[in-house]
This record gives sequence, structure tokens and C-alpha cells, in this order.
Amino acid sequence: MRFIRHICAGLALLALAACTPAEGAGSEAQAVSAPEGTPVARHGALSITDGKVVDAHGEPVTLRGMSLFWSQWGPQYYTRETVDWLVSDWKVTAIRASIAAEGDDSALQHFDREIAKAATVIEAAEANGIYVLVDWHAHRDHADEAEAFLTEIARRYGHLPNLIYEPFNEPLREGVDWSRDVKPYHERMIAAIRAHDPDNLIIVGSPSWSQDVDIAATDPLEGENIGYTLHYYAATHKQDLRDKGDAALEAGLALMITEFGIVEATGDGPIDMESSNAWWDWAEANGISWLNWSITDRDESSAALKPGTPPAGWSDEDLTESGRILRARLRAAAEAEGY
Repeated sequence: MRFIRHICAGLALLALAACTPAEGAGSEAQAVSAPEGTPVARHGALSITDGKVVDAHGEPVTLRGMSLFWSQWGPQYYTRETVDWLVSDWKVTAIRASIAAEGDDSALQHFDREIAKAATVIEAAEANGIYVLVDWHAHRDHADEAEAFLTEIARRYGHLPNLIYEPFNEPLREGVDWSRDVKPYHERMIAAIRAHDPDNLIIVGSPSWSQDVDIAATDPLEGENIGYTLHYYAATHKQDLRDKGDAALEAGLALMITEFGIVEATGDGPIDMESSNAWWDWAEANGISWLNWSITDRDESSAALKPGTPPAGWSDEDLTESGRILRARLRAAAEAEGY
């Protein structure tokens, strides 16, 4: 499977049409290609080597992008036009679909509807040649439903080179232990994914809202292409959390920041640019990908959009202060990398 994907990446770089994935890649497998000049055309399938995320050529990769909001509460942005706009105007290289698995009206009650939202974002990301994280956005163990969801995503889309799985958004702190509770959950989810997708990245959460990466590093998961997410909110989390990240990196874990805010951990409150810049400097120095929370028009300071903003075509007046900061940061990074 990895060999086939590397061929596909090479063909995309030569602007050839496509190649067909290997037999057994899933009953709904389709031709794999990426538009010329896009992140997926440049990098192909990602993997983890020596604690670093690398591309099909063995070169380190840092993805930068945005996370969509809880899918049951921000469905208007789970659209092709939103993804198109984030790629063309914000210059994201990755997007995160936060498929809600908590609360009323979530995937726990409307499985097929939420699968369809994930599918829309995945297919839009594929068409735009960017990477897509599919996040089972839960704080508690819903293992049966999570396994069914991740199995279906892997069965349909596991052949794509741009797919990344996030099986558990933020395990809670109280009464949750990494080795006793969270690690066995991930082992079950990894097995379910690998039954259909043998090699795409799986980025796992840890207790304390995906901040106990140092504890996970003392008892890591076995298997290839497994990384760990580290979540932070800059106005709340400072150097002590980066110290936990450093400990995980020193132990050989590959990290991705699949969710962060430049505000407080509540998702609201004032923007802390001093702390945000310290976090960005740390992430960039360590080659750690990051995705900001979030694309929504909710009335809180972490939201990138003002209330009532349509799915695409946003002017500067449609953006919150957070949205304007993130758009500028993403566009500058893309320009530096030649996108």
C-alpha cells in the first residue's frame, strides 16, 4: 500500500492523471491523485520516522490549518465551499473535521448524518490536495460507536494518501489513566483502522484533555505511524505544558497540535499574543504541525468568524480578531513554503 501511494505522489508531481490503488484498499477505493502544486502533490503520503512526521520523500513536514467546530453545532461549515475558501484564501495545508461524539444531536444519535459530514470534508480536502484529520470529537469513552465510525471512514477512504485519524479528541482528567483506560481504547481503535488502512497516520489523545503526552511517553503504543496530539490554549497553558511536550519529544514521540487556541481554555476570554507567539515558536522549532480552534461563528473569542458569516467568501469584516490573526499567520507560512 505504501509503495502504491509513493507512485501516486510521484505521478501527481509530474502532473499525470492518477494511478489505481492496490486491490484490498477498500470496496469504495478510487483513483488517487492531487492537483499539481498542492501540499499532497508535493509531499504524498505521510509517515513517522525517528519521532518526526515525514513525507513520501523522507523529508520533515509541518502542516498548518484550521479545525472545524463541533459538527452538530457548526454544520454550515462542513461544506465543499468552506474547504475551498480555506485553501484558496487562508492557504491552509490541513483541515480538521471535528465529528461530534458528545451531547445531544451528535454522532451517537445520528451516525449516518455525521459520517456524511466527514465524507464531505474528506472529499473536499482530496479535491484541493490538502491533508484532512478526521477527529472523533469526544471527551468520554464511546468505544463501540468510535470503532464503528473509524472502521467506516477507513473502509471508504483508507486508500487516500492525505487522511489522518484522531480517534479520541480529549480524554478527561478525573478518574482516567493512560495505561489502564486510554491506551487499551487506542489499541482497539488502531486495530479497527489498520484492518482497512495499514499505514496512514493515527494521532492519539491522552488524559487531561490531551496534555499528558509525557505520561503516554512512558508507556507508548506499539505500531507504525502513530503520533500523539498535544492541545493547548495560550492564555491558560504556558511553559509547564511545553515542558511536558519536550519530555515526550525527548522520549521519541511524534507530536501534532491538532487543537489550540490563542485565548483561554474556555474558548473565550482575551487573546494572549505573548503566549501564542511562544507556542508558535516552539512548534515551528520542533517541526510540529498545528490546527487552530476553530472555524465557527459562535459568539466567543476563539471563533474565527462573526455571527451569521456565510460558508465562504469572507471579507476582513467577517473575521473576528482571532480569525484575522490566524488567516495572516497561515498565509505567511504558505508563502514561505511556496504555496
